[in-house]
Amino acid sequence: MLSIFEPLGPNSWRPSPLAAGPFAGLQGGAVAGLLTSELESLAAEKKWGDAIGVTAWFLRPAPMADLRTAITPITQGGRLNVIENTLYTVDGFKPIASARVTFAHKRPVDVQLSRETTQHHDPLTFPARDSKLPTGKAWFMEAMEMRPAPDIAWFRLKHQITPHAGTLAMVLGPADWTHGLARPVRNVVADPNPNLTVHLFRAPLGDWIGVQAHTRWQPERGLGMGRGTLFDTSGEIGCVSMDVVLLPARGA
Repeated sequence: MLSIFEPLGPNSWRPSPLAAGPFAGLQGGAVAGLLTSELESLAAEKKWGDAIGVTAWFLRPAPMADLRTAITPITQGGRLNVIENTLYTVDGFKPIASARVTFAHKRPVDVQLSRETTQHHDPLTFPARDSKLPTGKAWFMEAMEMRPAPDIAWFRLKHQITPHAGTLAMVLGPADWTHGLARPVRNVVADPNPNLTVHLFRAPLGDWIGVQAHTRWQPERGLGMGRGTLFDTSGEIGCVSMDVVLLPARGA
């Protein structure tokens, strides 16, 4: 299967055209997925536990160029381990993006909760949406199959982020579209998100990730936010949130 980022060596990566975003540089969800997947692939070796959450910061546009990463443990050795991964160009020293992932070891507790009602979703009952850009340029949305339902937009990656991407990295691509799924107006402003936070309380079952999105905008401040509930085909798995910066649309 084609990887969206191909390894060039330890901590070195080459993005494919499918990593591109609609604005300048690479798509934020692809960048966050790269940084997270690298940490997830180390988790078993380092005994960090399961990846349960991530916050990514997009500091400047990531170019379509060879990239390198630098991993920094924030805290490790206990039940919770927090590890940061930072992205640079191969010959650059200014950080492009960073992601801080929380890993946790399972530890059951003896608490009785009311049983959750299992939900059964079938994304294939909804038509797929054409995700090609009018310019014909390849971009990250083409790496996913999208099927919008009345309340939940469903995504399935057709290409892996990296050859050893884990569960959380797989979720980040769909989650990064949350602020664009429920835009209050369209074709008026651009709305890039400078950050992305995802929390998972359980791993998704299967390949489909659903996003039930909400947005709030304050045009007078040029700011907004996106948030959403994340699903697999059996029910809720977590949540997503991001800030939004509103910019004049190109040509406006």
